[in-house]
Amino acid sequence: MQERPATGNIGSSPERNEVVYGQENVVNQELGFFSNSKTRIDTCMDKSRPSLAIGIEPIKKSFLDAKRRGVELRYLTEITEQNISSCKKLMEIVDELRHMDGLKGNFMVNEKEYLAPSSPFENTKPASRLFYSNLKDIVEQHLYLFQVLWDKGISAHKRIKEIEEGVTTRYETRVLENPYEISKHLKYVIENAHERSVCSSIGGLQQIYHNFFDLYKKILAKSCKGTVVGKGEKNVLQRDVIRLVTTITDKDSIDLVRLFLEVGVKVRHVKNLPLMDFAVDNKYFHATIRKEAGRLNETQLVSNEPTYVEHFNSIFEELWKNGIDATERIKDIDAGANLADIEVIPKASRALELYFQLLKDATEEVLLLFPTINAFTRQEKMAIGSLMLSNAELRTTTVASTIEKNVKVRILIPFNQLIEQKMRHFKNSSHNNIEIRYIQPLMLTTQATILVVDRKNTLVMEIRDDSKTTFDEAIGLSTYSNSKAGVLSYVFIFENLWRQIELYEDIKKSHEELMILDKMQQEFINVAAHELRTPIQPILSITQILRSRINDSQQHELLGIVIRNAKRLNRLSDEILDVTKLESRTLHIKKEQFNLNDVILNAIDDMVLGKEIISKNVQLSYEPRHILLQADKSRIAEVISNLLSNAIKFTPEGTITISLDRSNQNDENWVIVSVRDTGQGIDINIFPRLFTKFASKSHHGTGLGLFISKGIVEAHGGKIWAKNNVGGVGATFSFSLPANVGCKPAVNAIDYAH
Repeated sequence: MQERPATGNIGSSPERNEVVYGQENVVNQELGFFSNSKTRIDTCMDKSRPSLAIGIEPIKKSFLDAKRRGVELRYLTEITEQNISSCKKLMEIVDELRHMDGLKGNFMVNEKEYLAPSSPFENTKPASRLFYSNLKDIVEQHLYLFQVLWDKGISAHKRIKEIEEGVTTRYETRVLENPYEISKHLKYVIENAHERSVCSSIGGLQQIYHNFFDLYKKILAKSCKGTVVGKGEKNVLQRDVIRLVTTITDKDSIDLVRLFLEVGVKVRHVKNLPLMDFAVDNKYFHATIRKEAGRLNETQLVSNEPTYVEHFNSIFEELWKNGIDATERIKDIDAGANLADIEVIPKASRALELYFQLLKDATEEVLLLFPTINAFTRQEKMAIGSLMLSNAELRTTTVASTIEKNVKVRILIPFNQLIEQKMRHFKNSSHNNIEIRYIQPLMLTTQATILVVDRKNTLVMEIRDDSKTTFDEAIGLSTYSNSKAGVLSYVFIFENLWRQIELYEDIKKSHEELMILDKMQQEFINVAAHELRTPIQPILSITQILRSRINDSQQHELLGIVIRNAKRLNRLSDEILDVTKLESRTLHIKKEQFNLNDVILNAIDDMVLGKEIISKNVQLSYEPRHILLQADKSRIAEVISNLLSNAIKFTPEGTITISLDRSNQNDENWVIVSVRDTGQGIDINIFPRLFTKFASKSHHGTGLGLFISKGIVEAHGGKIWAKNNVGGVGATFSFSLPANVGCKPAVNAIDYAH
């Protein structure tokens, strides 16, 4: 360690400790400290220093300069009546000022340096000696020390208000950590309280009885006389009141509650208490985690801060308002009344606690319905682990593990491969008391996990967000009930679903057998259609050649009949083959880029040249639009031809309009083809099954065209639909296809009229 005058430029020096002498050198050293600070300055000073920070201009200027540079300034001191004026001014300079009673010693620390004025100094003069260090260990130690002191300090605003308003009570929240300290404090509080409200389990009530019951009796005996409070005409007689909420369930709890009732304590029964026992009066709040009955807890939270006191007073008042008078509750239990408890649980943590408890208390049967895979995954360890694992931890609980009790477990859950493997693993591990059935999602109308235990208790947990992985995030409102009618209703629902699945499995087996027969039938039809096409082609070809060589009109007409029927037979075999491919999902799509406009024009020409509209007063209208498409050209042409052919078939006269357009839905581009006619429209009886096989009232055709068209469009990822036109004249058939290439401007419209 060196002892030498300060240079004021210590930021770039090597690591060192030194003592600086002389007031001027001390001030220079502090100014150098301020200029070297980059991000923070933590100042801890006794009550004499705030006036110096404000009164010595170079120091004040350094504070302001550091603040302008964005350095965080925290200042801890003891605020008194004597220095309150300086502290108010200091609050305008630093980022935050805090107070600590009896603070001694002075130091400042930034991210790299530490310094401490270490000699006595007068009220208006700086110290004449200062210790400086930039050793990393010393700096870090004092950064930590300052944070500890800072956390224990209170707001300067609060302290100044106390001084100015003459407040003598110091509000604090702390943890008492030994039974003697807890007992001493509670006795003091109970003796001086006029009102006391207690929320306690029966175990906590035993603690009160063993440790403070005599105090309760004295307070209540004294309250019979009353205490005069107030002055003059406003004098009132105040009586001490002790109120208690607890859970009364059996003879032991009844006997204990009666002891409190006899000395004048007001008691009410509440089914579900908060997770901690607490007591509150007009000045103090106490809380503790529940522990072994009759023993004083080793730690207790204590606070006299009005916010805590008011908050827990409001909680108690709500419990008291919803409670049942203890005398009435005891009468009902003594009379053997069947007391049903129904609880609506807003907090997932409470539902989770009850979930565990019900599983551990199961003695005969557990029914579990999981509406989703995620619901099971979230609760897998709870539901399966708590029910089936025979480990040491479960054996040491108040209830022996369910595997030892041979509890029967039945679970309904949607099918999942991973879950099936886990269930198989459990069964292979000699857990023969588990039975699983996989439910179809369509059978479920609920989004809630349902637990039924021993046909006596139910817990229904609504799923708020099924995407969440934790119980607390996923579960919303829950409902518990031991009402016989309510429980049996859920048992009925479960058993009904259980039987439905059994029936479904039987039907599924029959369906599989039918599927085999259907496959054999499709194979037969496929072979038959292929065999049918083999003779049709030569018949058609030879007949066409023969007709071209014959001049006799009668023979020419007869050969025309043969050709038309051969074509119909050929088209029928093609349709049968297409249907079998669609149903067996073997329809092959050969995608290529083509102009959809050309396909539509070719289909229109085929209708005209093929004499589809002969003897009909029908006009075909189409406004060409060049749209490039990536799809199976021949299959799309087949769909357009089917729609055009249907429109012509059901339109004796009028107009058939073909339109081609583009659309954007959900950031995806689509091509839409529509065929609108002015014919008889779609029959109301046909509409529901329009795109199914053989859906037609026409005597011409097989009713397979729309079914095949639907299959082709959906194989391309598109959709097909139909509607009757507004006004009841004609119908419009449309289909959409994904578009991934360009579009050209429209050309002149074309009308095709017969």
